[in-house]
Amino acid sequence: MSEEVIPVHAQGFFIVSPNGVITQIVVFDYFDPKEYYSRILRGEGSLEQEFLKLTSNMQMFLDEEKVLINGKQVKPKVTGVDICLRGDPKRPSVTFFITFKGNFKLGSNTYEDYYESTIAEYDYEFYWIFFPGSFIAEVIVPGAHEVIGDRILMVWVQKGEEIEGYEKIVFRIATGLEGY
Repeated sequence: MSEEVIPVHAQGFFIVSPNGVITQIVVFDYFDPKEYYSRILRGEGSLEQEFLKLTSNMQMFLDEEKVLINGKQVKPKVTGVDICLRGDPKRPSVTFFITFKGNFKLGSNTYEDYYESTIAEYDYEFYWIFFPGSFIAEVIVPGAHEVIGDRILMVWVQKGEEIEGYEKIVFRIATGLEGY
């Protein structure tokens, strides 16, 4: 990525499946005054090489985190990446597809993420969407949050906020998993 490409916003979506697979979709929006990504998309560079570089960089960041589900470490893995322009060659987005899996059980389950503390460089939101038969019981995350309908967690972090480097979500599974 060109040094002139500036991150301006991000959104993350965590879709939780009853079998323990969590699919994470993260979208980073940039300001790209020299149209670095637009040029790559037009064939003025290797798109495949850029995908490999983006995947490698994101995987490096993920590998620095310690993610636990029910006390056992899991390894998030980048499974895909895409670049698009949001109606303007100076406003590209990069989307990462990430998966990881834990072992869920009936009753209480805990997701924890340990990472380096920092200051938010841009506004971002993330959302956790849990499956029917589960509900969110406890939340420790940066920024402000709200739980909607017991199964959707919405989190908003503003530029300049201090990020402590720890997240915890406790969710309960109230019905059997065999139907999924």
